[in-house]
Amino acid sequence: MMTPIVGEIDRAGYAYINILGGAVFDVCVRFLHESPWQRIAALTSRFTTPCDGLTRGQSLYTFELFPDDVVELNMQRLAAHGIARVTVYDALNDNRNLESSIRAAHACGMAVNAMVVYAVSPVHDDAYFAQRVRELVALGADTIALKDPSGLLLPERAATLLPAFRAAAGRVPVELHSHCQSGRTVEVYAHAIGAGFRYLQTATTPLANGASLPPVEAVAGRADALGVAHRLQSQPLSRVREYFHWLALREGKPLGRPARFDPAQWEHQIPGGMISNLRSQLETMGISDKLPAILEETARVREDLGYPILVSPFAQYIVTQAVLNVVQGERYRTIPDEVKKYAQGAYGRLAARPSEAFLARAQIEPGVLARERAGARIEPWLPRLRRELGPHLDDDTLLLRAFYSADLVAALVPHPPQLPERTTPLAELVRYLGGRRDIARGHIRFAGAQISFGT
Repeated sequence: MMTPIVGEIDRAGYAYINILGGAVFDVCVRFLHESPWQRIAALTSRFTTPCDGLTRGQSLYTFELFPDDVVELNMQRLAAHGIARVTVYDALNDNRNLESSIRAAHACGMAVNAMVVYAVSPVHDDAYFAQRVRELVALGADTIALKDPSGLLLPERAATLLPAFRAAAGRVPVELHSHCQSGRTVEVYAHAIGAGFRYLQTATTPLANGASLPPVEAVAGRADALGVAHRLQSQPLSRVREYFHWLALREGKPLGRPARFDPAQWEHQIPGGMISNLRSQLETMGISDKLPAILEETARVREDLGYPILVSPFAQYIVTQAVLNVVQGERYRTIPDEVKKYAQGAYGRLAARPSEAFLARAQIEPGVLARERAGARIEPWLPRLRRELGPHLDDDTLLLRAFYSADLVAALVPHPPQLPERTTPLAELVRYLGGRRDIARGHIRFAGAQISFGT
């Protein structure tokens, strides 16, 4: 679906194309049963625009914390498969968890875009974010981004935060990544342009809006209105937009729609995609009527746990705790081990200390709170894995076995599908129509070309 339009995307004028995130890697393995490494190589070999891949600090693609040697080998394999820039973030904004990623990526010749994750709470003020930016400057990040996974950043807050963010970065270029759940994200991007942000992360219109990123055409239009030059080309962007619109119709997939402003979003702060999954799971269990109470409880749990940012994996942990509290009718009657580990600092430094009431129910003594970097507490894995799996296993498969069970890795398709080296959206359209038995004849007009077919 992607390879036919790569040429037009290359001509659109982007600085980078992101082709990988934690969820992408995970879905390839768990649901598509395809090697994510083969997918990365299939795209990087076709793009001339530099490709970007995203990892979650010491967690990389899953919810588990990995040792430094696994993080370093992962960076080596991303570089070997053609990733030019790696984007890294830590869900707690504990930038110590990015040290090994940044060091290893630079050693492989990749540029590093380090993210600070946005949230709303009494402790997440402008000074908090500025300090996180200064830490990333000290770690040697090539660019620094503000990541707003739940679309919580509004124009009013952007007016003060974005200039402070930019100033803290000094000479390091900054960029913005914000989802559209507020319905006002394009305005926020306009503030970023005015504040001197160098890069803005967007999506093509059929895949934009809602829980996704803002439409590239709308953001380019704001830059034009502000008199700020950019390299985007309208004609290739139009062809990319039309191609994915047609593809969505062909595959029966939904098109992106602007979100409606919902004040409750700033209370529970759950990303939109996760709310959809939660609603579906509650319906399966026959308790969909409890969704409002769970959303309300999520805000309380987040406060009790020191205002974690609701991004993977902590979004899942906090919502699970809220569901347990509501369903069991008692707050913290059951506390999952992952929630206890979070509160003890096992994943990294917390934004604020958990409430005394929670610590008492979880039976966590203040003296056991972790102080050191999360990765420093984990022994190297690779020597053990090589002993168990054999010294001749290739590095890609070795990493897959570090991330996933033997059954999941064994189920991967051994050979990728044969993708056409050169194709076009028009060729794909003709091939699709030619395979339809319910179409006898037709006439296509596409980018100045005209084709008639049929009996």
